[in-house]
Amino acid sequence: MLYDSFQRIHDYLRISLTDSCNFRCAYCMPNEEIEVMPHSHLMQTGEIEALAKTFVGLGVKKIRLTGGEPLVRKEFPDILHRLSKLPVELTMTTNGILVHKHIELMKTAGMRSINVSLDSINRETFHNLTKRDQFQKVWDNILLLLDQGFRVKINAVALAGIIEEEILDFVRITEKLPLHVRFIEFMPFQGNHWKSEKVITAKQMLEIVSSNFPIVKLQDEKHATAKKYQVPGFLGTFAFITTMSEHFCGDCNRMRLTADGKMKNCLFGKEEMDLLGALRKGQDVESLIMESVKRKHAMLGGQFSPDYLKAKADEIENRSMIKIGG
Repeated sequence: MLYDSFQRIHDYLRISLTDSCNFRCAYCMPNEEIEVMPHSHLMQTGEIEALAKTFVGLGVKKIRLTGGEPLVRKEFPDILHRLSKLPVELTMTTNGILVHKHIELMKTAGMRSINVSLDSINRETFHNLTKRDQFQKVWDNILLLLDQGFRVKINAVALAGIIEEEILDFVRITEKLPLHVRFIEFMPFQGNHWKSEKVITAKQMLEIVSSNFPIVKLQDEKHATAKKYQVPGFLGTFAFITTMSEHFCGDCNRMRLTADGKMKNCLFGKEEMDLLGALRKGQDVESLIMESVKRKHAMLGGQFSPDYLKAKADEIENRSMIKIGG
């Protein structure tokens, strides 16, 4: 098993399949002509499988596929087929636009839970955020996932000036649909123009919701990043991912593998371990994974104070979110 120096066990791996995306969300990949990695720099199908097997051999029990947008990777069907043979819970985070093309494959691979990134349920606002007029297709695919028996979580980045207008509408959709909406506090990454005043905290959002609905606090799962609530009688739930206002690093069990095969032991960490380079040279990868986990900081990648008001985005050394993987 993989333990860090703070005795946190690490059994959850997020694998980014690509840094390419078919949306251009303002806080993540805003430039239409942004450069993406050459295909040769990406982990190839067999390399993804080999590295995943190594992690599973070290105790990983859950693998999440991310991007960019994982479904734009042309080898996605083969990658999913190979990973489905591993003894892990396999899941994915997607923007939802291509789900209908792969849903049967996802079912065959044993996927049961899918996260869909959706920052607005207003068509015009969605278009402004993503630079794509595709809200209806995404929404139809969310309904398709529910119809096919998937557990669906919606990830909404809480953007100041937008979420205040939409948070009640997001909660309302959980009345008749078994959706699990999660509001994510805006986090700082390279190039996303983060400022502390752009953060709408979970406490502020909860005040808006509780002023309009009766709510109950639900039990949170082990290693959960989200604090979960429900309106009594509603089919779905809503939750807050409090990365900025109340970090949850003390119980972190996550590791990340970027599309070019670099291991990150923390979303905010600047340190990376080149697993793909080692694999291609025939070197020992297991020891590098263990070393990376041991180097993990106590909290927030050692990059900034738990008081987010003191964080300075221009002093944080990290990749952009699109280059890390969701």
